Amino acid sequence: QVQLVESGGGLVQAGGSLRLSCAASGNIFSGNTMGWYRQAPGKQRELVASITSGGSTNYADSVKGRFTISRDNAKNTGYLQMNSLKPEDTAVYYCKISSRSYMYWGQGTQVTVSS
Repeated sequence: QVQLVESGGGLVQAGGSLRLSCAASGNIFSGNTMGWYRQAPGKQRELVASITSGGSTNYADSVKGRFTISRDNAKNTGYLQMNSLKPEDTAVYYCKISSRSYMYWGQGTQVTVSS
């Protein structure tokens, strides 16, 4: 059984920074993609950023230049560095690990950006 545990969320003022972490435990094999998603109240969950096991990244237009996704394959841990945060970044942030044979979600961590 695989578990994903997110941490690093919290309350921050606009313009501030947060770093989210996603630690995976269990049998995670290589060749997966790690993604960060977010869901604001009343809105659908959306992809924020993703990174393959080889390091290829993809970002939503709304976070390009402000957020950076990274991963440490040896530690089965992914990160989302969020800079220049805006009130519209307020949401529950979830990490996901997926491959052709599995998909796992974390429980989510709240990020609140005050104006």
